[in-house]
Amino acid sequence: MRDPIFVPRERLESAREGRGFAAAASGLWVCGSLEGLARPCVAIVGTRAATGYGRRLAHRFAADLGRSGCGIVSGLALGIDAAAHEGALEAGAPTIGVLGGGHHRFFPRRNRTLADRMIAGGGAVLSPYPPEHDAFPQQFLQRNGIVAALADAVVVIEAPARSGAINTAGWAAGRIPVLAVPGDVDRKHVAGCLALIRDGATLARDAADVLEALGRLSLVPAPCIAPASDDPVSAALLAALDSGALEFDELVTVSGVEPAAALAALSLLELDGAVESRGATRYARVVAPSRGEELLR
Repeated sequence: MRDPIFVPRERLESAREGRGFAAAASGLWVCGSLEGLARPCVAIVGTRAATGYGRRLAHRFAADLGRSGCGIVSGLALGIDAAAHEGALEAGAPTIGVLGGGHHRFFPRRNRTLADRMIAGGGAVLSPYPPEHDAFPQQFLQRNGIVAALADAVVVIEAPARSGAINTAGWAAGRIPVLAVPGDVDRKHVAGCLALIRDGATLARDAADVLEALGRLSLVPAPCIAPASDDPVSAALLAALDSGALEFDELVTVSGVEPAAALAALSLLELDGAVESRGATRYARVVAPSRGEELLR
């Protein structure tokens, strides 16, 4: 990662093409390109202790929004944040991460490679703190305010009742749309999301709901349900699911695919939105959405 440069507030506002920069910071330390801020920007945030389901949703939301012309903003934390950045990268969309410390005190270290990929992909890594400033816990609340300030909408995926993601939503409330993805009422991982919806946040099922909240005219691509021509394993699994949902053992038998290869391929197909799990061992094909995605500005 190159040495960051300090960008004053006025330049940040200019990068956002007049949409403002609603934060107290006089400016930010920047490594990478700010061009992504010219796009409608969506912050996708959630718990660090994300489930596989939550990570898949964050990846899918970010990828679909990226393909629809949005930039993705998040906090470069583990869990939901990292999955959102990865989804944007897969879609070729710029993604911007905001650190809770200086660039030279990068935290969490596990995401350093991800940050380098984000910069190489046309995005940026920002911080309100000088490069040598350590990452202290209380600073992440200010980081959350920067994430919200750079966004035109905030989407919360898997957040406990007390979490940084809920804090980010609080920074955004009353200024930009706040959306939350629902979940089972007895899961602590989504208690914060359910509380947000109860208190007036918009329920988000997919990227189309986010685009509607943004008031954009766009078409969200349907999930990619066709296997790659050079992937016979995925093709066999999808063909076996054409007749309906199957238990894993049944799917292996019908498709003729070895169990280990089937599990690996199913994970990728779920990530692509081609297959969904129904319970612990049951799988089904995902039907492309039929509802129109043409939205009013």
